[in-house]
Amino acid sequence: MAKDLEEAEHGAFPPKDYQDPPPAPFFGAMELRKWSFYRALIAEFTATLLFLYVTVLTVIGYKSQSNGLADAGNGVGFHGIAWAFGGMIFVLVYCTAGISGGHINPAVTFGLFLARKVSVVRAVLYMVAQCAGAISGVGLVKAFNEAHYSKYGGGANTLTDGYSKGAGLGAEIVGTFILVYTVFSATDPKRRARDSYVPILAPLPIGFAVFVVHLATIPITGTGINPARSLGAAVSYNEKKAWDDHWMFWVGPFIGAALAAFYHQFILRAGAVKALGSFKSNPTV
Repeated sequence: MAKDLEEAEHGAFPPKDYQDPPPAPFFGAMELRKWSFYRALIAEFTATLLFLYVTVLTVIGYKSQSNGLADAGNGVGFHGIAWAFGGMIFVLVYCTAGISGGHINPAVTFGLFLARKVSVVRAVLYMVAQCAGAISGVGLVKAFNEAHYSKYGGGANTLTDGYSKGAGLGAEIVGTFILVYTVFSATDPKRRARDSYVPILAPLPIGFAVFVVHLATIPITGTGINPARSLGAAVSYNEKKAWDDHWMFWVGPFIGAALAAFYHQFILRAGAVKALGSFKSNPTV
C-alpha cells in the first residue's frame, strides 16, 4: 500500500502484465437487444432452481431422517448439508460461468454491480431471475415431498432460539463477505493472467467458501448468505416464523457484499489510490 501511495504521488505506475476489463455501462439498456443477455437470464434462473431443489431437499431429508434432532449419527448431518450447498455452487458456477457469470445469488450480483462489473439492467434482471428460480426450485421440493416439507420447516432460514438479531445479522454479513470476497479473488484478471490454472479452478474456491460458511453459521441462522435462497424457502413455506426475521437475510448479505466489493476494489487493488494518482497527474481534469 505504501508503494502504491508513493507511485501515486508521482502519477506513475509500473506497466501491468494483465488487462482489466473496462467498466460495465451504468444503465446498460442496449443489453436488452441481445439474445445472449436473455440466455444469461435463463441460465441464472435454471441454476438457482437446481441449487434450491437439491439443497432444500437435502435439508428436508436430513431432518426427516433425524426426526428433527441435531444428531450427526442420523442422515447426512450438518456436514452433509454444507457439502450440498458448497458442492452445488461449485457445479453450477462451473456450468454457467461462461454464459451468465454464474452469480446464482443476488448478493454476488450486487457486489459485482458496485464494482462496475455489471450494469443496472443486468443486475436487476439477474436478481429477478434468481429469485424466480429459487421460488420454483423450492416449489418443486414442496410438490414432490409435501408431507415432509411442511413438517420439517421447508428449509426456511430462521434465527435460532438463543441468538440475538444482532448475532444473526452479523453472521450473515461476515458469511456473505467471505463468499463475495472469494468471488472477486477467484475471478481477478490480475490473478488469471499470472496463474493459467485459475480460470479452470475458479468455481472450486467459491464452492468451498459456501461450504465453510455453512459449517459456521448453520447453527445460528441456517445460513442464508443468498437472499434468493432465503426468499424461495420463505415464499413456499409461508409461515410466520419464516418471515419474522426475513429482513436480515437481505440486509446482511447486501452489506457483506458491499464491504467485500469495497475491500477488494479499493484496498487490495488500490483503486482509490490509483484514482488519486491519475487525478494528480492530470490537474486540469
